Amino acid sequence: MSASGAWAELLRLPALFTVPGDALAGAAATGLRPNRRTLLAIGSSLCLYEAGMALNDWADRAEDAVERPERPLPSGRIAPPAALAAASALTVTGLALASRAGRPSLAAASALAGTVWAYDLGLKHTPAGPAAMAAARGLDLFLGATATAGPHRGPGAGAATPSAGALAAHTLAVTVVSRREAQGGSSTAPLAALAVTAALTRVVGGELRDTRVTARRALRGALALAYAATAAKPLFHASLNPSPPLTQRAVGGGIRAMIPLQAALAARAGAAGTALLTAALAPAARKFARKVSVT
Repeated sequence: MSASGAWAELLRLPALFTVPGDALAGAAATGLRPNRRTLLAIGSSLCLYEAGMALNDWADRAEDAVERPERPLPSGRIAPPAALAAASALTVTGLALASRAGRPSLAAASALAGTVWAYDLGLKHTPAGPAAMAAARGLDLFLGATATAGPHRGPGAGAATPSAGALAAHTLAVTVVSRREAQGGSSTAPLAALAVTAALTRVVGGELRDTRVTARRALRGALALAYAATAAKPLFHASLNPSPPLTQRAVGGGIRAMIPLQAALAARAGAAGTALLTAALAPAARKFARKVSVT
């Protein structure tokens, strides 16, 4: 594999398609249209996400040498100092972009960066690991809301709390499943993640007893079903047979399911255009995931 291919594998480039929806869902929650500051938040999110990917493999290089020797660092295709330098440079760039959207956005990005580094360097293998990962996704959504709101006098970033909570809950469930992706052997985590998926599908899709058919409700329902379909099938298979390959497939499905979830959250906030824009990222994520693993 070429050097560019090794970096694409290290940074898990297909997973990047799951990132813009965080900021877009946060923007939708404020009731405002995405603006220039939203784009800065998306750029910051992309940089901080990729910083986390590079730092993750740098921190896990000894463990990967045993469990995943084909990964870029243990295989020698990328030197560990290069991965650490990339993580540092991407973090600085992400914070710089956030600062251009205002001090509140820089504060949110700083909290996000701190959470990412704390997770990769210490929290990942502790009981607090899944909660830290969930907090990172929630903070990423808040970054988009904070940047979009800017000096606007209105609901502001606080209105994004329910959406951030939903995204964090999904992330928590998927992260718990991912802790067994190399070893497999447990049906408990996939079953729990299935329950979370069902609950979130109901939340973002709307109350089933509401039989009024409107374009907004139809969009919410379609996106909620897309979320459930993307996440539930591989989780169900992993619960029946928690082998490493099926567990890894469930984690990959859970990562890709973030896109329709983000879109459904935007639709729930009444931002149909933002929801459709976010949902349009899903086919690309699915296509590139066939070439480079997202886990």
